[in-house]
Amino acid sequence: MINTKASTVPSVSAWERLNSNRNWLGAWFMVPAAAFLILFLAYPLGLGVWLSFTDSRIGRSGAWIGLENYAWLWDDSVFWLAVFNTMLYTVVASAIKFGVGLYLALLLNKHMPFKAIIRAVVLIPFIVPTVLSAIAFWWIFDTQFSILTWMLQGVGAIAPDYQINWLGDANMARASVIFANIWRGVPFIAITLLAGLQTVPGSLYEAAVIDGATRWQMFRHITYPLLTPIIAVVMTFSVLFTFTDFQLIWVLTRGGPFNATHLMATLSYQRAILGGQLGEGAAIATAMIPFLLGAILFSWFGLQRRKWQQGEADE
Repeated sequence: MINTKASTVPSVSAWERLNSNRNWLGAWFMVPAAAFLILFLAYPLGLGVWLSFTDSRIGRSGAWIGLENYAWLWDDSVFWLAVFNTMLYTVVASAIKFGVGLYLALLLNKHMPFKAIIRAVVLIPFIVPTVLSAIAFWWIFDTQFSILTWMLQGVGAIAPDYQINWLGDANMARASVIFANIWRGVPFIAITLLAGLQTVPGSLYEAAVIDGATRWQMFRHITYPLLTPIIAVVMTFSVLFTFTDFQLIWVLTRGGPFNATHLMATLSYQRAILGGQLGEGAAIATAMIPFLLGAILFSWFGLQRRKWQQGEADE
């Protein structure tokens, strides 16, 4: 009788099997980022929504009052003025930033001397801290020492003794803060679209030229379709940054004159921090969420156009 010695197979614990699984390892690597997002994004968001249903004040924990803050905001004329200002500020500034940024991107994509230096100069408004930009514009729009007023007086557009109240008049103040936001936001859109333009194959334009296509036809049928996913992402970020703008408005006007430039972000800060009404301020901030979700959905549906670029049919 031949005795055979059975080979012993080393047992593998469940922990070792999990550590050797690539999906499990990927989840481990995502833990730090997830913890960061939960701590600094999800928790403050949840806390803000909770506070919007309470009558909390600075230094005092509030009681649950349900939708009372939202009902009060519904009848608040200043809140609706802030909503109007926010929508006007976002739509006008984002549309102009996209138009100017796209034009600059197309211009910088051409062969020109000192192109690298020009690109660096275009980025300056974006890399300058927002507060410093706001202070600079605060001097530019100053009623007595405005360089814009001085230039208009110099060319004879206005009388030599006439002073334009840039930040004291409601409509002029709205136009001034929109102009400042456009100045800061155009470089981001221009450089991002320029990066997208440089990924478009030159052979497509060569074929279009052979077929006798005009510049407009090449832009409409080649440049714009291939830039659609990038435009969706860029405009989403532009809308988010503009909609939630705070520093520029607060330094320039603090929401004045007579709440003419108050955005939802600045009004929320004024009511919650300066006024001490945390519940009311949180309700204003929570009311911004549907608009932000709409911008994110716009980006999502825009990204679906990538399937067209990959030769797949759009669903």
